[in-house]
Amino acid sequence: MNKAIQLSNSDLPFIENTVYYNNQSIRLPKVLIDTGSSSTILKLDIMEEIGLTVELEDVLGTISGVGGSDFVFFKTVDAIEVHGFKIENFQVDIGTMNYGINIDGIIGMDFLLKAKGIIDLNELILICK
Repeated sequence: MNKAIQLSNSDLPFIENTVYYNNQSIRLPKVLIDTGSSSTILKLDIMEEIGLTVELEDVLGTISGVGGSDFVFFKTVDAIEVHGFKIENFQVDIGTMNYGINIDGIIGMDFLLKAKGIIDLNELILICK
């Protein structure tokens, strides 16, 4: 079943999503859809609210992009949901995300590929299959 998700009507394609981790959830109202990002990245300050923090056994990495470089750690969340479309046991990057714009996270190509996403810029919607 296809799920059409309305994108924000701004200069950048923002959506809202919900992250589930360790029997808790948090809503992220300002998440950027970024086909130039290979991975989905969530803001550390927000994820700490549901107990998602760096632990000794976590794998650390560095990501680089137009917004600069960031140290991240990798976690598998119980699920990530975008307007009713949910992917379970999904690995995300967690970082400080000090990119000069106020965002809660980035939906990257990893999510879009699993969701078989189609971005319709004429209608400003993301279709997840």
